[in-house]
Amino acid sequence: MHKVSIPDHIAARGRLQRGGKEFIFDQLDMSKVAHVIVDLQNGFVAEGAPVEVPVAREIVGSVNAIAKAVRAAGGINCFLRYTYDGKEKLPWNVWFQNYMSPTQFDIMTAAFARGADDWQLWPELDVQVGDLVVDKTRFSALIPDTCDMDQMLKARGIDTLIITGTLTNCCCESTARDALQMGYNVIFVTDGNATLSDEEHNATLLSMSAIFADVMDTNRLLGLIEASASARAAA
Repeated sequence: MHKVSIPDHIAARGRLQRGGKEFIFDQLDMSKVAHVIVDLQNGFVAEGAPVEVPVAREIVGSVNAIAKAVRAAGGINCFLRYTYDGKEKLPWNVWFQNYMSPTQFDIMTAAFARGADDWQLWPELDVQVGDLVVDKTRFSALIPDTCDMDQMLKARGIDTLIITGTLTNCCCESTARDALQMGYNVIFVTDGNATLSDEEHNATLLSMSAIFADVMDTNRLLGLIEASASARAAA
């Protein structure tokens, strides 16, 4: 698991913005919460995968625990799949042609084409009937005409996203940043996201905690979900 390190002066800046509060949310309306599980696919999680993220295997237990709690409390789980679609409406030529070699292009497009083994969700994920499985062709799941997640969540009245998955500093961070700017509340889970190094993981957590999200670990989040569900039941 990543060793989390958020300097005191960054944490203090976030508290100042929130009027002294350590965390943004002390209660959630779970009927309006979606747990967004970003790209936990074979091509990122498996040993020897094209984009192997070893820590991703270590966060699956936390991700599943959150998914179970969200489901039980009346929220939605949305599993994202990073996808290469050569026939998409808005081809991402700038990324595939300018930012990677021809060899890397061949590896990535084959691995994440629909139906490929590497494109499939990691088999140890707890995916149940009623959960959403949504494909995206960009790092962020909120780029218009490249993913249907925004429309699907808004149709269900969702206003808060819990972000877990991989890579912390790429698809997870991109989705979280866009989510805030598109009107969603964002919770970013410190031990529910994974990337290639502690340095990259913590760099994202600094930005998330200072500006973009309520940053917390799995234990705190599970307690928040349980307390919120209990409060609603009592009401």
